[in-house]
Amino acid sequence: MFFQDVIGHKEIKDGLIHSVQNGVIPHARLISGKEGVGCLPLALAYARYLHCTNKQVDDACGTCPSCLKFNKLSHPDLHFVFPITNKKGNKDAFCDDFLPEWRMFLSEKPYGSFSAWLEYISANNAQGLIYARESNEIIRKLNLKAYESDYKIMIIWLPEKMHEVAANKLLKLLEEPPDKTVFLLVSENPEGIITTIRSRTQNLQLPPVSDEDLSQVLSEKYDLAPEDVRSVIRLSNNNFEKAKQIIESTEENEAYLDLFVTIMRNSWKRDITNMKAKSEEFASMGRDKQKGFLSYAQRLIRENFLYRLQLQEINYMNKKESEFAANFHPFVHEENIIAFMTELESAEKHIEMNVNPRMVFFDISMKIAVLLKK
Repeated sequence: MFFQDVIGHKEIKDGLIHSVQNGVIPHARLISGKEGVGCLPLALAYARYLHCTNKQVDDACGTCPSCLKFNKLSHPDLHFVFPITNKKGNKDAFCDDFLPEWRMFLSEKPYGSFSAWLEYISANNAQGLIYARESNEIIRKLNLKAYESDYKIMIIWLPEKMHEVAANKLLKLLEEPPDKTVFLLVSENPEGIITTIRSRTQNLQLPPVSDEDLSQVLSEKYDLAPEDVRSVIRLSNNNFEKAKQIIESTEENEAYLDLFVTIMRNSWKRDITNMKAKSEEFASMGRDKQKGFLSYAQRLIRENFLYRLQLQEINYMNKKESEFAANFHPFVHEENIIAFMTELESAEKHIEMNVNPRMVFFDISMKIAVLLKK
């Protein structure tokens, strides 16, 4: 990750580059911001620039031995701490046990979320923490001499997920850091970090990526019309990773919209034969897609309610959804919106509990028939 790969934040990137060039390198930075704004990519770009042996005016060179190691995130003076699950195989896990997965994750999804990381390592229902035992590894690594660079860099992703014991030991390190050590704490919820740690860091808070910067990147990466780009940005709430997911799942969402439209028409007509036929189709989709559809249906009901209230500034629908909403929105109103959301949420929970999907789908179709007439 280079500075040029970090979307937007030009002034912040320039400030970090100038601070390194002027020798102003604080021993601990807290880089914070909402999910998807680029905190971790920025930390990686800053770490690369610090280690680069042939720094350019506006970025790392990309060709020196240090940069070549950074391409694989394998620089010996770069260390990572991040939330993990408790076990790796049959033993207690440390972050280093997950390093191969972590490096692959960062190469594929540098803007990836915490939930995406847990899914990547197949955490299932595990919480994902930085365990107390990790603190001894942090101390051990940072007390070693730097191998190649002037600085040892420790990137801690989501320190708010750190066990209290590990947090207290980190505090001691921040109070008396080993020589030539740089901590980069990357947080999406800095209020979840103990106050004594926050007070010992130089805080750098990232705002959301601007519409203009995100629009430029999406337009270059995908062949989209300007109005579609604007729609994606609104739907993603300026989160780059979510914007990618929305674009790449367009075909699936169009299938969900077609199914939603069919359900509403069948329910309005009380067409029992077609309700049963669609129940069979729903049952064949697979549980993940069944849950995905019911989640999509909840969003579309909400958006149609907001469409009816003419709250365009918080209405997030693409062109096809808006075209459907133009005729459908009068059927979603104050008398049925809560019941609509409750029934769809309940259906999604039933799918999670492995209730027969045919029953779930037919039942929700019948309940929608009543709600549409309410």
